[in-house]
Amino acid sequence: MSTSLLEAMLPEVLDVAVSNETLSVELSDGRTLSVPTGWYPRLAYATDDERAHWTIIDQGHGIHWRDLDEDVSLDGLLGGRPSGESQGSLKKWLAQRTPATKGP
Repeated sequence: MSTSLLEAMLPEVLDVAVSNETLSVELSDGRTLSVPTGWYPRLAYATDDERAHWTIIDQGHGIHWRDLDEDVSLDGLLGGRPSGESQGSLKKWLAQRTPATKGP
């Protein structure tokens, strides 16, 4: 697998915090990116416990929430791109959740 020059220049994700309002990502170059949690509906509907269980993926260029089946790329965050999940997919995912994890 080859790595593009842009990927090689991207900082890495160091830490993640998710609140009801904000997804904040601390980067290796000293920046902290913050975007509305609503950009990622699965995070918006998640419980605090689900939001807390994330892992860094893609050699530091992405974040994965296994319990939510949600991935956020650093490239997408830097580019200001919210989730591309369709309303149909989100509705199907919400319907599969238990009452205790239905969220807001």
